Amino acid sequence: MSAPQPHPDARPAAAHPTPLQAQAGLDAHLLDLARACPKVLLHEHLDGGLRVGTLLELLRERGLTAPADSEATLAAWFDARVHAGSLPEYLRGFALTVAAMGTPRALERVAFEAAEDARAEGCVLAEFRVAPLLFEAHGVAGEAAVEALLTGLASSPLASGLIVCGMRHEPAERIAQAAALARRYAAQGVVGFDLAGPEAGWPARPHAALLAEVRAAGLGLTLHAGEADGAVRVREAVALGAQRIGHGVRLVDVLGRPEEAAFLDGLRTQRVHFEVCPSSNVHTGAASSVARHPIGALWRAGLSVGVNTDNRLMSRTRSDLEAALLVAEAGLGWADLARMGLAAAEASFLPATARESAAAAIRRWADAQQLGL
Repeated sequence: MSAPQPHPDARPAAAHPTPLQAQAGLDAHLLDLARACPKVLLHEHLDGGLRVGTLLELLRERGLTAPADSEATLAAWFDARVHAGSLPEYLRGFALTVAAMGTPRALERVAFEAAEDARAEGCVLAEFRVAPLLFEAHGVAGEAAVEALLTGLASSPLASGLIVCGMRHEPAERIAQAAALARRYAAQGVVGFDLAGPEAGWPARPHAALLAEVRAAGLGLTLHAGEADGAVRVREAVALGAQRIGHGVRLVDVLGRPEEAAFLDGLRTQRVHFEVCPSSNVHTGAASSVARHPIGALWRAGLSVGVNTDNRLMSRTRSDLEAALLVAEAGLGWADLARMGLAAAEASFLPATARESAAAAIRRWADAQQLGL
């Protein structure tokens, strides 16, 4: 098999960009350790993670108006929008990125750059997600979108897969169409299905039969739940067969309640994995700060937890920065981060060889750091 070739339009991965949170007083040694720590990224939206320069180029290519006229001023525009304060407000920026990605070539480039950025930050395995039907409004059929994204991901040597999202606020027929796309490309790099978008008021239960079909097709199932709505959505998602939960931070509200003990024990026994996105949760109002983020409480409760970026552009973050912030502000240690990485590798929807390779890389690093896992 020939080696993956870089996308002709793509820039090299930025070794160390400086987004907004890097001004939080994190020293260089901490960031170097965070980058060296092998990481598993399971929750990143491709349409929320474009490089600023790429977004500006794509907007110009498509003749679309950008909110700023240079890479620096566009970065500042996103910096100013970081603290949206609610999930609906946070999601508004996606109209800009989806429009910019509205060609197969752009989709391929964005996917390739996402994988390369994750690799440059120390990720050893990654799953990226997107709602491919969003690009139909820009003339790209769902099949063409998925194929372009898979080509982009395959052009990077990083072990990666694609999760297809249905948007939970859209009509049931559209969600079924997205699920059909996921099933069609299940053997070609699509590894899972998700329901994303506004959570409150849009329960997953009406799609129970469809989600069962997704599972029967051999795809992994991860559902956004317990981010902008209560812990009841986590319970619902698990009952519908979700092996992983996108965010799930509101589960912290029921920790320690005797009446929830059996449910929490079931989450531990089933190894339901929580794809936690600390900075994003602060920006949408799901957590008050990284220091007070529920990730520590969920982890200490014995749940399977991983660390993710969610939307690196919208939240102006990186996977290594998320790790550094948790060590600097949330009271977690490097052994915690390594164990979370192992939990994420175990929960990945990628083939066993990729999961085992990622876990081995984490253990080698932990042994070198004498973390005593």
